[in-house]
Amino acid sequence: MKRKLINLSAIVLISLLTGILFFVNVSLNAKADAPVLHNAEEIYELSDDAVFYIRSMKSDGTLIATGTGVLLSPSGTAASAYHVIKEAERIEATFNDGRAVGSIEVLIFDELTDIAILKLPDPQAVMASGESYHFLPMREAAVKHGEKIFAVGYPLKNTPIITEGIINTPKAEINGRNRILTSAQIVSGMSGGPVIDPSGQLVGIISGSMRTMNNIHLVIDTGDIRSALQTIPVK
Repeated sequence: MKRKLINLSAIVLISLLTGILFFVNVSLNAKADAPVLHNAEEIYELSDDAVFYIRSMKSDGTLIATGTGVLLSPSGTAASAYHVIKEAERIEATFNDGRAVGSIEVLIFDELTDIAILKLPDPQAVMASGESYHFLPMREAAVKHGEKIFAVGYPLKNTPIITEGIINTPKAEINGRNRILTSAQIVSGMSGGPVIDPSGQLVGIISGSMRTMNNIHLVIDTGDIRSALQTIPVK
């Protein structure tokens, strides 16, 4: 009888230890799979080198508009809002470290979605030797109501700013176009700049503001950006 009790106790102990180890392993894996979340200061540092100030001009250098752009790839593919570069004959970019980049090409644009896909010069001609452009990865999953996001842009040439808000709605039809609505503060000059989630991924491009809703602003989602990228002619 005593031996049976000892064996039963051993089985119970082994079962408990196995359960504990399983729980610990699941917890560790869950933590390992969870994305690292950043605050506003960290998001600004992560995105700073991928965001640039835009000057849209006529061929004689007359300024048409200013705005913001964001790099999507290490080779120099970038995005902005179409209304920022509309009718521009010359486009120049200035980064926060003072680097000025000219000869920016418009690869494709869509006036309905307000998307423009740009191509900056070869990074070897702009960046330090051996470097590529810094860029923001695009998020795959759709945003949800209430998610925290950050907006980055250039209201002035030498004044990049970051604002914080939430996703008011992930999809709203505005003038025949689907838009994300956000409470992150947007001011003139930030159009074309990135909207970023706390993991540092791009969730959209700033398009404008709602005239009928105070402090609600319009964001072009990554689905429209991807659609535009897929229509770029192969050279």
